[in-house]
Amino acid sequence: MDTPSTSDRPLSHADLLELKRLNTPTVYNGWEQITGRDAARECFNREEARDFMPHTGPMIGYAVTVVIEPSDPTHRQAKPDAWREYVRYVASAPVPKIVVVQDLDKPDVIGSFWGEVNSNIHCALGCVGTITDGAIRDLDEMCNVGFKALARRLCVGHAHAWPVRWNGPVDVFDTKIEPGTLIHADQHGFLAIPQEDQTRLLSAAQFMDTNECSTFLSVARRSAGMSMDDILEQLDQAGAEFGKAVRDKFGKKGEWT
Repeated sequence: MDTPSTSDRPLSHADLLELKRLNTPTVYNGWEQITGRDAARECFNREEARDFMPHTGPMIGYAVTVVIEPSDPTHRQAKPDAWREYVRYVASAPVPKIVVVQDLDKPDVIGSFWGEVNSNIHCALGCVGTITDGAIRDLDEMCNVGFKALARRLCVGHAHAWPVRWNGPVDVFDTKIEPGTLIHADQHGFLAIPQEDQTRLLSAAQFMDTNECSTFLSVARRSAGMSMDDILEQLDQAGAEFGKAVRDKFGKKGEWT
């Protein structure tokens, strides 16, 4: 499979930085308004994914993919050059990159692909973090280098972690990820944004965030001293304004309408 080039990517680096300022639920709120996918079933982690560095905020990047099976020592014997080939694949992909790792041992996680050394190596290759349905270790050291990780759990050892295959589709947390997929992730989980939705994503997310602030949140934050009847009346009005704005902008219903 060919690695996608920057010409396949409709968002500028400035757009990515703007999206990184938003949390993943806010990005989802915009995405559900513009996508033709089933926003209740597709493109996000269906299983719990734990963010071990929530203090670092969201990450955004394009997927580079790899499959591992740390319980099986024969992979290294069968493919002794796999590590060298894998890191050259990662190096060839445009930045920013998120390494998406499928662990074939799950849920019986045996060892970690990630630790202090590997996170430093991948940072040098332009990666901002990882999503792995296996484990990570050397948590403090990974935090120190600024390499964000969403994972299933922590573990002590690396066992026989070795690249089995890479640059192909992977399944992590009951979600299929293709190489080059744009991913936004934080402590809530991750959203894998289809190519056809990327151009309108930033403006949609910003619109929905502003719409919440100017309707529901504006009423809720100034409710001190108001009677309950007045609060309910203003919330009804806010809901009507919120829904109208969403319908006028996207032709769809919003979360609260």
